Amino acid sequence: MATSPPHPSYPSGPTEGAPLAGPGTAGSLRHAHWWQRAWVRYGALSTLLAISGLVILALVREETGTEGFLVGLGLAVLPVPLLIAAFRWLDRVEPGPWRNLLFCFAWGACAAALIAIVANSFATRWIATATADPSSADTLGATVIAPVVEESAKAAAVLLVFLFRRRDFTGIVDGVVIAGVTATGFAFTENILYLGTAFGTDQLTGGTGIASVTAATFFVRIIMSPFAHPLFTVLTGIGFGISALSADRRHLRRVAFPLAGLLLAMGMHAMWNGSSAFGEYGFFAVYAAFMVPIFGLLTWLVIWTRQRELKTVRAELPAYAGAGWLTPTEPYALGSMRARRIARQYARRHAGRAAAREVARYEAYATSLAFLRHRARRGGASADFAVRERELLGELWRRRETARPALDHAARITAPPVPVTAPPWPVYGVYGYGPQPAPYPAYNPYRS
Repeated sequence: MATSPPHPSYPSGPTEGAPLAGPGTAGSLRHAHWWQRAWVRYGALSTLLAISGLVILALVREETGTEGFLVGLGLAVLPVPLLIAAFRWLDRVEPGPWRNLLFCFAWGACAAALIAIVANSFATRWIATATADPSSADTLGATVIAPVVEESAKAAAVLLVFLFRRRDFTGIVDGVVIAGVTATGFAFTENILYLGTAFGTDQLTGGTGIASVTAATFFVRIIMSPFAHPLFTVLTGIGFGISALSADRRHLRRVAFPLAGLLLAMGMHAMWNGSSAFGEYGFFAVYAAFMVPIFGLLTWLVIWTRQRELKTVRAELPAYAGAGWLTPTEPYALGSMRARRIARQYARRHAGRAAAREVARYEAYATSLAFLRHRARRGGASADFAVRERELLGELWRRRETARPALDHAARITAPPVPVTAPPWPVYGVYGYGPQPAPYPAYNPYRS
């Protein structure tokens, strides 16, 4: 049975709200090795991604030519802002840091794309040499090799965030967002290659307008299926998200769900790549029978999970309101996206953009606090639960003067009215029985 976390204590003052020393603080890294320092890891990772980006840029340009590369780049970038905005919208309950999303997009566009191009080319050539049948080698490479290689390369980014940014990876929505942004970066690079190659083909054959190969490729990859790669990799992200919600003692579950999600992603990817083998209309059949319904189902699942997260906020934060860390109205306001938006608007209108940003941070920290306590009650508390709780409470305490008036205002506007029902028996002077009370106190001769 899971042990409930201790009830929060009442804050005695600002000093009690300050975070304690613990993992991740300056004191804990005083004797760290040089390779354990954050700037070393960031530098190494940035260098790796930069080198991968330069190599993939050279490979794609060599494959498509300069004109084809520029055309492919201009067309491939069109769905990227829409996809990123959609994933950020899903992540609004507990927004993750932008640096995680930048890393995921860069990993998908650079490292994962480079791994896929090199591995797929090598495997296809090896199969063609072994079987002496280039046609079957291309089919096998597209339906077997490519899904395994590409989904594994994209899943590596999700795994890295899960391992090294565990505090930012708290559930299914985080897994969906991280996986989706990674796949968006991968699809961006892949679309440059396909669209640039199609443009080169049109240059050779003289194809123009709607009948051109470029237009057909743009319609299939950008209009009809911009969500294809994100859809595959989101299955992996859901597996990691379920693992993040599992208790530490459930080792099998924490490993099995990410692997199951990865296998499902590979299977969906293989079916999508092999749809052309199902006949002339195989692509449209797979698109209508599998891709669209699964996309709708996953969209519903993520939005439903988002609503459950808001319910978790409303259920867990009253413990901190009772201890004095929050006002009684804050749990409701923090559990409503409309109230959050009104609070930020109120702060911006009365104190400027900086105050609105502070309110947004307050909302994010309060949400993280609610999720932290929820995991602890379910038996998923980590060893640094008390330290992390104190850090989050400290962040809230420092911003309370700015955030509380805005959230209280939002709660007053958005809170549902409390229904007042009439008693089942007549009450003298009320509801039509007897004289109505006067709008001012009646004269009392015995009052001194």
